[in-house]
Amino acid sequence: MKTYDIVVIGAGSVGVPLAYRLAVRGLRVLVVDKLSSVGQGQNKAAIGGIRATHSDRAKIKIGNASLDVVRRLLPEYGQDVDYIEGGYLFPAYSEDIAQSLKKLLPLQKSFGLNIDWIEPEEVRDRCPGILAHGLLGGTFSPEDGHLSSLKMIGAFHRLACQEGVDFLFNTEVVGFDVEQGRVQAVLTDQGKISCSHVVNAAGAYGRDISLMVGADLPVYPDSHEAGVTEPVKRFFLPMIVDIAPDSQSDNYYFYQNAEEQIVFCITPRPKRMGTDRRSTSEFLPMVIPRMLNLYPRLRNLKVRRVWRGLYPMTPDGKPIVGFDQQVDGFFHAIGMCGQGLMLGPGLADMIALAIAEGQEDEEVFSDLSPYRDFSGEELLK
Repeated sequence: MKTYDIVVIGAGSVGVPLAYRLAVRGLRVLVVDKLSSVGQGQNKAAIGGIRATHSDRAKIKIGNASLDVVRRLLPEYGQDVDYIEGGYLFPAYSEDIAQSLKKLLPLQKSFGLNIDWIEPEEVRDRCPGILAHGLLGGTFSPEDGHLSSLKMIGAFHRLACQEGVDFLFNTEVVGFDVEQGRVQAVLTDQGKISCSHVVNAAGAYGRDISLMVGADLPVYPDSHEAGVTEPVKRFFLPMIVDIAPDSQSDNYYFYQNAEEQIVFCITPRPKRMGTDRRSTSEFLPMVIPRMLNLYPRLRNLKVRRVWRGLYPMTPDGKPIVGFDQQVDGFFHAIGMCGQGLMLGPGLADMIALAIAEGQEDEEVFSDLSPYRDFSGEELLK
């Protein structure tokens, strides 16, 4: 096989944009994936939200960078990914939720996030028909949006191929050749691939890859289900996120996509740990009553299909990004906590800069270090 500067493991929301950005810098890049084509892991299960609205400085910075990339895909690169900048709305129906959201605003604004508290009237104007009783207002970030995950991965795949990136599918990584503390090659079931750098962007299976170089990183996938309805004439633009928990779930969220379908998802309680991607009978009875209570106008829509994807979670709800301390040339970009789609484009530039030129964003790389203290938990993870 050819010799490469960098082998990226994982042809998903992080690996493919990163491969493109590395190739733009003149590096010889190969992307390896055990599945049959790009985006066949968790990318195609992503519902499409992309935001900088987080409660963590590193994720806010990465999210803003991702949004900047996405906004330029069509005008500068001719890649249409169905991006709609409809904003993110977090409504509040209790004082506890309202105060929690308001307390985040100074932190979020200090990190450059365009977000503010809006009153009930504006919430109703932006989402006609939303439950008015008990509505206290909400936070709204107008520069967030949503897109097609498959169209975005396709766009970055085309751009990567134009820059000379090679892709090797149906190929499983089984180990690494490490000599004198430095990676020399990737070992696969199809043979040995010589390289000077490796990026672990293997998503839900990132921990398995990291263990091959002796790094036991805390990435544990859990299952989330999503669904999509038939199309209906557009009546709202934002992604609506209700963070109020109930006995069965922590939060749920939905939006109307470019094809005017309602796309929705829920975070079950307790978490469904593991890698089972089979749809269940519990999902719709769990999410539909919550959605209809919040937005009665959804009542007569038919659900077209449902699916299940994996969130590669970390204990603190933040990604793991950084160089391995034991094996030179090995880089971890895993544990995206279900946010690879929204973080991948921004992370790609940051990681490419770190690998190609040795320049690291100090805040991002320290906050997301593989060797950080994993205690604590982000509110808007």
